[in-house]
Amino acid sequence: MSDYIIRAVAANRQIRAFAAVTTDTVETARKDHNTSPVATAALGRLLTGGAMMGAMMKGEKDILTLQVKGDGPIQGITVTADSQGNVKGYVGNPDVILPANSKGKLDVSGAVGAGYISVIKDMGLKEPYVGQVTLQTGEIAEDLTYYFATSEQVPSAVGLGVLMNKNNTVRQAGGFIVQLMPFAEESVIAKLEENISKISSVTSLLEEGYTPESLLNVVLDGFDIEINDTLPTRFYCNCSKSRVEKALISIGRKELNEMIQEGKDVELNCHFCNTNYVFHVEELKEILRRCKK
Repeated sequence: MSDYIIRAVAANRQIRAFAAVTTDTVETARKDHNTSPVATAALGRLLTGGAMMGAMMKGEKDILTLQVKGDGPIQGITVTADSQGNVKGYVGNPDVILPANSKGKLDVSGAVGAGYISVIKDMGLKEPYVGQVTLQTGEIAEDLTYYFATSEQVPSAVGLGVLMNKNNTVRQAGGFIVQLMPFAEESVIAKLEENISKISSVTSLLEEGYTPESLLNVVLDGFDIEINDTLPTRFYCNCSKSRVEKALISIGRKELNEMIQEGKDVELNCHFCNTNYVFHVEELKEILRRCKK
């Protein structure tokens, strides 16, 4: 089954909720970047969170960027998502290898280290919205929970998980974000907290065959759930040779001239999907002709 996100409300709209299965999305990222298991888990969690947070935005052209900057060996994670379910991302060091943590799991926290997470929302206004909080655990889900509570003042519960196969491909990936509205009653809050305390891990539920719908049934057990819509999600990069050309034009005539003088092909890499674009000297000359600076 292809990856998708569901958007829902519950308890007479006192709760809004999102759930996603992102196994194919995270596997595409793993293949594109050839990430190690712990790098795949870290990137996969942020991609899953990013895809759902993108689905919270209203405008067609709205763009969300999540940046995790820590002092760990993964050297940061960047994810960008739109409101249509498209998400892309990369890690600073895709080859990071670490021993398992004390629970025998992939040590995402150790890979990320101490630092901060930034959330940048470009909604077509003069200035983008930027929120930044200190990383609480480096496990991503708890860090996003803390971000929502402190930066957006929205009490939330975030669950994210990536499970790997023995051959280092992605076996399961997905998660949920559940948020309380300002008018939520105490009884609703208490019941939701009780439900979430019973969830051992997202990956164990996915491994049992849970879908986004049944994930929310567990998280929102005892509440009336109204599913608003379903949104396909995928790892998608909108880079192209023509977009990279525009970037070359923007560097100016002087630098372009220097590249041409060297007489060698120029290879440019897209960080987000790891695609390489080669420009031959003749192509560089043509770009120079179109360059006004």
